[in-house]
Formats: sequence, C-alpha cells, structure tokens
Amino acid sequence: MIDDINKIVAEFTDKVKAEGDLQALEQIKAAYMGKKGPLTGILKNLRNMNPEEKIEVGQAANKAKNAMQEAMENRRKGIIRAQIDEKVASEWVDLSLDQESQPIGSIHPVSQMQYEIEDIFTGLGFTVQDGPHCELDFYNFEALNIPKDHPARDMQDTFYFENGAILRTHTSAIQARAMERIEPPFKIIGPGKVFRVERCDASHESAFHQLEGMVVDEDISVANLIHTMKTLLSEIFQKDTQIRLRPGFFPFVEPGFELDIACQICNGKGCSVCKQTGWLELMPCGMVHPNVLKAGGIDTEKFTGFAFGLGLDRLVMMRHKIEDIRHLHSGDLRFSTQFK
Repeated sequence: MIDDINKIVAEFTDKVKAEGDLQALEQIKAAYMGKKGPLTGILKNLRNMNPEEKIEVGQAANKAKNAMQEAMENRRKGIIRAQIDEKVASEWVDLSLDQESQPIGSIHPVSQMQYEIEDIFTGLGFTVQDGPHCELDFYNFEALNIPKDHPARDMQDTFYFENGAILRTHTSAIQARAMERIEPPFKIIGPGKVFRVERCDASHESAFHQLEGMVVDEDISVANLIHTMKTLLSEIFQKDTQIRLRPGFFPFVEPGFELDIACQICNGKGCSVCKQTGWLELMPCGMVHPNVLKAGGIDTEKFTGFAFGLGLDRLVMMRHKIEDIRHLHSGDLRFSTQFK
C-alpha cells in the first residue's frame, strides 16, 4: 500500500511539473486528490485495515497529500510568474521620463508680459491690485462715469447674467474698487482678463488681457502721465519707441488721449494688424475725471490723477511680431512652444 501511495505521488508530481496551464493544473489536482482520486480511495480503505496498517498507511497518505499540495502550489506560482514575465516582455512600456526628449513647459507669453510689466511698475512704486471677472454694473460702469444711458456702453457690450452681473469689460473696475479701500496718495495697477462682444479679427478678440493703472496725488498733470508711459515702453521694448498722442474720448478721463505706437510688425509701413495705417492703438489714457474720483470718495479739490490702460495681448504681438491675436489663445502647441 505504501508503494502505491509513493507511485501516486510520483505520477502526480511529474504531471504537475510538466503542465503550463492553470486550468489543466486544476484538472490534474481533481483527478488525483478529488473524491474519486486514487489517494482518496486508499484513505477509504483504511477501515478495512488492522490498527497497525491504519497508522502506517494513514501517516503515509497524509504526507503524500501535503507533498502533492505543495507541488501543486509551487507549480501554480511558477505558471503565474511565467505568464507575468511573458506579458512584461510583450507589453513592456517605459514609464520613466526621458529628460532629453520631453518638452519643458513655459509661461504663456501674455503672462510673461504681465509679470514683466508688474516688475516695471512695482519698481516705480506702484502696487498690484486684483478684482473679480464677474463684476457688478456699478464698478464696471457707474463708478467710472458711464451711466446706463451713456453711449460708451455700446462700445463695451459684454456678457450679462440673469442676476444683473456682467463679465467685466475692462480692468478699470479694479481701480473703482481700490479707491474705496485705499487712501490717496497712491499708485496702483490692475492686470487681468476682460470680455467684450467683439467681431474677432487680426487685432480683436472677445476675451483678452488688460493692465490698467492709476496715480492719484496732489498736483498730478499730463506731464507725469507722458513721462510714465515713455518709461514703461522703453523698458518693454528696450529701445526708444515712436509714439503719438491723439485726443480721445473716454468717460472716465478728462482730458483723454489715445496713445499709439508705431507698428512693430511692419515697422510703420502698414499691415493687417495696424489696418494699413502704420500705427497701432496701444493704450487709452488721460487725467482721471472728477466724477470718478468722487465716486471713490476722493476729495477732488485736493487730489488729481491720471489713468491708463494697456492691451497686454497687443504688446505681446508687437514684441514677438505676431500677425494675428487669435494665435495667442488658440491652444495650438505649435504656436505656444515657440516661447520659452
């Protein structure tokens, strides 16, 4: 009987070692160790043996069962390991980063321009202010001397919400909010994204970026405004840049000016960006209207000030000679990856 048990174990072990499929391995286990298997049959016959044989055969059968289970488990692990190794070899993917070939991200050119201008103005003693994109009509229009029946609202048609809020049309709203918090004298700038219902073309977008500034102090004049603007542009372009001032109407300044810059795309010869004029309207500016100062709670008998607005997108276009503003926010990586 002991020989029969050893023979069963040997046959079982040989078949298990030769098998490479998990399902077939389970079938071998059922054939040899199941209810109808030879080892189970030997154990059933124990009742017909004398006590000495029962002990001897029972111990041998238990050892055989343990050895067969161990052989079964070892082979199962071996098959699983082989299957994993095969998958790794056939479906291997290197998840590590190749620093030599992976492109390195960079700051968007508009953000680069904003940070650079902020550095220039903070060096001149300005502080940077912020405000919400979703603005109240009062701060966007009323506090800036643009009442509900004012025709200037037609030029700044925007996106309206059911509760009466709007998407701000200029960052001048930041100035209106700042005047409520800050006591003069002060020098502030307010950069950010603004929104208008625009007919999109090479130099106009419905969402773009501005940086507006305001200086309020005693005895402020147009000369202070011109000097500040020339200092800014010379720092941005690192050279003397040709500019011109034209009279312009803006409800929040009086007198108001249009500051134009010689087109850097065509060098003043005329192109689609400057609409063949050789000049590009860069920033409205002027002396702050007394009504705006009064809305901010500032004494107009004591203080005056100037304000200006910059189109950040257009400055980027001038610096990098970009012929269409729509490239800036197209999301096209072929365009964006040119700026490091």
